[in-house]
Amino acid sequence: MLVSRSSSRLLLVLIVASLYVSHVQSQQGVPTEEGKLLFAHVIYRHGDRTPIEPYPNDPWKDPSHWTTGWGQLTNAGKLRHLALGHWLRQRYSSLLGATYANNEIYVRSTDVDRTLMSAESNLAGLYPPVGTDRWDPDIQWQPIPVHTVPECLDEVLAAKKSCPAFDYALKKYKQSDEFQAYNKSLVPLYQYVSAHAGRRIDSLTSAQNIYSCLHIEELNNFTLPEWTKQVYPEPLRSVSARSFSTKTNTPMLARLKTGPLIQEMLQRFSKKAANTLKPNRTVWIYSAHDTTVANVLNSLRLFDLHNPPFSACIMLELRKSTSGGEPYVSVYYKNTTDEPEPMTIPNCGKRCPLSQMFTVYSAILPENWKRECQVSILSLTYVEADISSSTSVIGIVFLAMVGVLVVALTMGAYLRRRRSYYNDKWYLRIDG
Repeated sequence: MLVSRSSSRLLLVLIVASLYVSHVQSQQGVPTEEGKLLFAHVIYRHGDRTPIEPYPNDPWKDPSHWTTGWGQLTNAGKLRHLALGHWLRQRYSSLLGATYANNEIYVRSTDVDRTLMSAESNLAGLYPPVGTDRWDPDIQWQPIPVHTVPECLDEVLAAKKSCPAFDYALKKYKQSDEFQAYNKSLVPLYQYVSAHAGRRIDSLTSAQNIYSCLHIEELNNFTLPEWTKQVYPEPLRSVSARSFSTKTNTPMLARLKTGPLIQEMLQRFSKKAANTLKPNRTVWIYSAHDTTVANVLNSLRLFDLHNPPFSACIMLELRKSTSGGEPYVSVYYKNTTDEPEPMTIPNCGKRCPLSQMFTVYSAILPENWKRECQVSILSLTYVEADISSSTSVIGIVFLAMVGVLVVALTMGAYLRRRRSYYNDKWYLRIDG
């Protein structure tokens, strides 16, 4: 059957219009085959910054070459997060009102200048003052709370609160044959960079720091030294990317490093689904670092080795199907493209039922993080040792005797300190 040219054009217009309406509805939370959007967690890296610490032979190490201090957010970083805030406003317009309301959104940042400033820049794009939010006609900005916790007390976002069990597990992982072999293969690279940079480079972390510094200088159009052509961007870029997976590369490491954050988000999803979330917010934002982005993706087994760029953004979204049933979780990663990439959750797909998320990630969700972190070396030895071996049994007995001796010495020191308490002045040192 022949179709007229005008009919074909009309059909094409209708198809395009249908696709556009479907796209708008999905962005605005209108029930579609994608499901209605109920809640969103957003985790992003801060914006562009200056190098944290230039290397000794760095030709650009003089502060006069930079507009702000070391490790600080630059104007480019502020603009990048302003743009991301505008983008998030479009994506979550169904969850957030046009004007700010504290019972709709909560923003948490690590206690670092560049992440706090990034959060504020992002909010400037997310909530441009309109209507009753206009408090000064000359200022297109409004103050919105950004919450934080000192890093040394933060096991959730900064993940820097003391955890002896994590330190032990990381040390054991770095002693594995696989890790040692890879690190040994990098010795020629370490030696070359050390000789030219004027700083000892002998680990993935130190190589990552050099790569980051060179990358930032390149982004700012500084000419890199001739020697860097042998190692930058490769192989330093790949080594740096590999380093991002180190601290969450086993279930135990992921459980102790990122488990509290992932568990917090899943539990908040459960409360939202059960209508018990108070306040009944719809968006929760975490302003953090490239390590945070990498650790979360790697713990979720979604990390393809790379260096998370400035303002890289993970979105965990809770939706409910129009046909009913249990709410499901989708994970998206916005790297450097305008559109986020939907991630495939292991053994669950791109739309994972909420209850199944707890099953899929049960190995990395701590039952009691504080208790699990305080596992003694003696207890860890019991777990790791092969007690069928007579050598291991002897070792355990020896460690047990050492443990008893340590406890006795500790108690003795405590009693001596207790007796002298009233004779001496004791001061608690608090860092500023």
